[in-house]
Amino acid sequence: MIDLRSDTVTRPTAAMRRAMAEAQVGDDVLGDDPTVQALERRTAEVLGLQAAVYMPSGTMTNQVAIRAHTEPGDEIILEAMAHSYFFESGAPAALSGVSCRLIEGRRGLFTAEQVRAALRPRNYHFPPTRLVCVENTHNRGGGTVWPLAQVEQVAAAAREAGLALHMDGARLWNASAASGVPERQYARHFDSVSVCFSKGLGAPVGSALAGTAAFIERARRFRKMFGGGMRQAGIIAAGALYALEHHRARLAEDHANARRLAEGIAAMPGIDLDPATVETNIVIFRVTSMPAADLAARLKAAGVLVLASGPDAIRAVTHLDVSREQIDEAVARFKQFLI
Repeated sequence: MIDLRSDTVTRPTAAMRRAMAEAQVGDDVLGDDPTVQALERRTAEVLGLQAAVYMPSGTMTNQVAIRAHTEPGDEIILEAMAHSYFFESGAPAALSGVSCRLIEGRRGLFTAEQVRAALRPRNYHFPPTRLVCVENTHNRGGGTVWPLAQVEQVAAAAREAGLALHMDGARLWNASAASGVPERQYARHFDSVSVCFSKGLGAPVGSALAGTAAFIERARRFRKMFGGGMRQAGIIAAGALYALEHHRARLAEDHANARRLAEGIAAMPGIDLDPATVETNIVIFRVTSMPAADLAARLKAAGVLVLASGPDAIRAVTHLDVSREQIDEAVARFKQFLI
C-alpha cells in the first residue's frame, strides 16, 4: 500500500526505535523523567521560548492553550476551518466554555483587517474577546504557509486590542522548511505555540506546548485536568526528541513529492487542481468525474490510500514513508481510473 491518507501514519525508523528502547525514564507527573525534560528544553530552545510541556496529542496542546488563555464565557477568534474548531470535537466549548468567532480566510489565512472587524464592542451584552489563533501550516487550506509579514500584521492587530495569540503549529516544521523562516521567527509573535512530533517528523506519539515559564506552569495544571499527565513517558519522548533533531531537514523531500504528485495528476480528466497551490506536503483537489469517495475506493483497491475530505474533495499527504518512486507509482494508478 502507498498510504497518502495523512502524515500521521508514519512509523518510527530503526534509529528512532533504538533511541526509544534506550531512553532513560522516570515519572513525568512527578517531574522525574529526564528524557521528557530534555525534549521540553530542546523544543523551547528551537522555538525561542522559555519553556515547553509534552502532551499526548496536538488536540490537547491546542485545547490546553485555549483554556490557559481564557476563562469560561470568553470568546476566541480563529479561522472558520481551523483544526482547533473544525476537528477537535467541540472542545473549545466543552472544555473551556468559550465561544468561537470565526473568520472566513483565504486557504486558511486571514488578515489584520479581518481581526479588527471581528472585534466586538466592549459591552456586557457580548463575550469578551481574549485570544486569536493562527494555524501554520493550515491543514484544510492545503498545507498553506503563513507569510511572516502577514503573521506580523495579524499579531499587531491582536496586540492593539489587548488579545493573546496562540499558534497551532502542528506543521510549523513544514512551514519553516518551505519558507526558510526559522521556527523561532514565527514563534516570537505568539504567547503560546503548539508543535507536533507525530506528523511530518515521524515520531509515534506526542506534541508540545511552549510559551513563557509562567504560562507553561499554568498549562501543566490543565494538562493534568484534561487527563494528559503521563508516567514513564520518556520512552515516547525519546522518539519525539530523535525526530526533532534528525527529521526536520528532510521535510523538503516531502514537499517535492507533494508537488510531483500534484503535477502528475493535475491534467487528468476529472481532476480540478492547480499545482501552484501546493506549498508543503498536503495536496487537496476536487474530483469532477465521480464522487470523491468512489475514486478513493477504487484507488484503495489499486493499492493507494487517500482520504475523501468532502463529497467532491480528496486529500493526499506525503511523508517520510513515501518515496519519489512510490509517488510515480501512485500517479500511474490514478491514470487507471481517470484516463
